[in-house]
Amino acid sequence: MDYLKFFIDGEWVDPLTPATIDVINPATEKPCAQISAGSPEDVDRAVSAARDAFTSYSQWSVQQRLELLEKIRATYKDYFDDIAQAISDEMGAPIDLARGSQAKLGHGHIKSAIKALLNFPFETVEDDMILRYEPIGVCGMITPWNWPMNQVAVKVMPALAAGCTMVLKPSEESPLDAMIFTEVLRQAGVPAGVFNLVNGYGPVVGEAMSKHPGIDMMSFTGSTRGGIAVAKAAADTVKRVGQELGGKSANIILRDADIVAAVTEGVQYMMGNSGQSCNAPTRMLVPNADMEQAIEAARAAAESIGVDDPARQGNHIGPVVNQAQFDKIQGLIQQGIDEGATLVTGGTGRPEHLPTGYYVKPTVFANVDNNMTIAREEIFGPVLAILGYDSEDEAVAIANDTVYGLSAYVYSTEMERAKVVARRLRAGQVAINYVGGTSDTPFGGYKQSGNGREKGRWGLEEFLELKAITGAMVG
Repeated sequence: MDYLKFFIDGEWVDPLTPATIDVINPATEKPCAQISAGSPEDVDRAVSAARDAFTSYSQWSVQQRLELLEKIRATYKDYFDDIAQAISDEMGAPIDLARGSQAKLGHGHIKSAIKALLNFPFETVEDDMILRYEPIGVCGMITPWNWPMNQVAVKVMPALAAGCTMVLKPSEESPLDAMIFTEVLRQAGVPAGVFNLVNGYGPVVGEAMSKHPGIDMMSFTGSTRGGIAVAKAAADTVKRVGQELGGKSANIILRDADIVAAVTEGVQYMMGNSGQSCNAPTRMLVPNADMEQAIEAARAAAESIGVDDPARQGNHIGPVVNQAQFDKIQGLIQQGIDEGATLVTGGTGRPEHLPTGYYVKPTVFANVDNNMTIAREEIFGPVLAILGYDSEDEAVAIANDTVYGLSAYVYSTEMERAKVVARRLRAGQVAINYVGGTSDTPFGGYKQSGNGREKGRWGLEEFLELKAITGAMVG
């Protein structure tokens, strides 16, 4: 595939102004591909195509859209291995993770969109009104690098199900899987102009999309800082903005829990994908009475996590995505040490057996105060902070003492007790005993973790407008 092209109006086309971006393999620190850097003029072309296509595609019946989504589902299977390999190359996910979770989630969101479309009541009658849900229009989408196919599919598929047209800008760090997915859509017969892709930098392409008067909605996943920039740029055109942003998730291990089991699983859960998940349980709250046992369990769990080349099969973590992220994580680890937290294991520098690549040691801090930088900032690496508490009220207060509110976790052998605590947590999702959601579970956050919800019927609703027709039921 020629990664230097964009996909506009049903065709792979050259950018209007040639400029390239290297896509760096984080395991080798060398380019694995080049993409083109788009311009506002490229965005104009894509938006024009999407607006033209909306007139007809928005009128497709539910059955027509279902048939299209089923074709996408079948075609995705043909490209599954290519998508998984691209994800591993571009952002460093170990190949087993790329196949077993990263690429698999894309297929899960296709199935979820089909299920939502099958069951959604697009038109109902209530209190002498006709209530209609209609596609919002042309949607701009900006997706991140950490779970790239997950975030592309969780936006594109419900938008297609809703009858919207769209322009996608995937992360310039991990754009290759999105371009292969574009080929899936083309092969499946998505009409020209319904889906368009323009690569490039956020401050150029992303900003042009966000402020474009021809775009009716922006759907953004990424950092809180990036989400604020999108919202500000979108404000003048009063478009809807959906945001799934950062997190600093608390993991409350209650006193009745098996401490070793709860801590061990919590460390492993948190460090998956090299800690590069916005919902990772990065703040582990443990009863002070059990702290010594918890620290030793965390040490053992972290030191059992292998760090290795993503091309190798097996259960290990790979590198973080790029040099900037590596440097940020190293700086925050050092800041944790400087601020007085106890370094249990890990620390600064690469693992000794991996001199090349953006590899980070699995790191655990104990005796962390919730005011320390490592307890406040989203690190986005394999770095865990352990905090102590004396009462459940204190644990809940610590958990909620953050600007974020994406996810939280509760671990307990007493389900009713766990549910009571879960209801008190200010987060969009709370997982009890590390049982996470599915592709049909609403996902989104409170506070500075964003607004709106993705996945399932809630994700479909994000791309719909509600119309009330009155007077039609009279006489």
